[in-house]
Amino acid sequence: DYVVVKMIPDNRLPPRHLHSVHTGKTFAVIKWESPYDSPDQDMLYAVAVRDLVRKTDKIYKVKSRNSTVEYTIKKLEPGGKYHVIVQLGNMSKESSMKINTVPLSAPDALKIITENDHILLFWKSLALKESNFNESRGYEIHMFDSLMNITAYLGNTTDNFFKVSNLKIGHNYSFSVQARCLYGGQMCGEPATLLYDELGTGKDSSATKSGRGTDVAAIVVPVLFLLLVTLGIGFVLLYMRHRRLQNSFTAFANSHYSSRLGSAIFSSGDDLGDEDDEAPMITGFSDDVPMVIA
Repeated sequence: DYVVVKMIPDNRLPPRHLHSVHTGKTFAVIKWESPYDSPDQDMLYAVAVRDLVRKTDKIYKVKSRNSTVEYTIKKLEPGGKYHVIVQLGNMSKESSMKINTVPLSAPDALKIITENDHILLFWKSLALKESNFNESRGYEIHMFDSLMNITAYLGNTTDNFFKVSNLKIGHNYSFSVQARCLYGGQMCGEPATLLYDELGTGKDSSATKSGRGTDVAAIVVPVLFLLLVTLGIGFVLLYMRHRRLQNSFTAFANSHYSSRLGSAIFSSGDDLGDEDDEAPMITGFSDDVPMVIA
């Protein structure tokens, strides 16, 4: 023997198993089950969405006879925070949950260019990959000093670059760039972070290398220039001296050249001395002295 018992539906019960199926930047897919199994008629649900950041409310009506109901909440904001309440249209007991939408992506290709007394942060425009981002919103830049363990807000800009000055020698920094936070810093984009340990004792000390390279170049270049000038002058002087010696020797050799012998005749030096000075100079020949020609 058996008996069939049909329970009377209780429309005061809340929807069951309310949860989020998928959350995007501007939408969220939620799912729940009816207060009781196999409804025999359409059930009207009220989906209330409260924006916890803007402090605004929206209510959507959903009608379904299915035991499992899936609904997509649209027109949400990236990085937003929402409180969702689902209940029957007769304002029965409710089921609730919180949803955080996906924030905007981090800017791509963040890089640092080192200048003499400052650095420049560069990144790609976020509007290239985020249709929900407007350049007028801008970006905000933060800096973390690991030595001091301090995070500082450097400012915001609508450009794709930012100048950072007054960095301290020996400090390591991390810079982050993200879509500017809205409504008191509650709706922000994902940050793009870049480590900058290039000052002081950092191994990849590009700033120090740049500064030291500039100083070394300022010293080495003038020294090399002076050395080149000195070598050039020395070569010129040696060449001129060589030419003078060559010219003097040529003139001396020509003055001692004997056309009869076909060569130059030089004294050995032994017959040069005081005796030559004492020898009388021959001024002529006497007529009564016979000349003998061999």
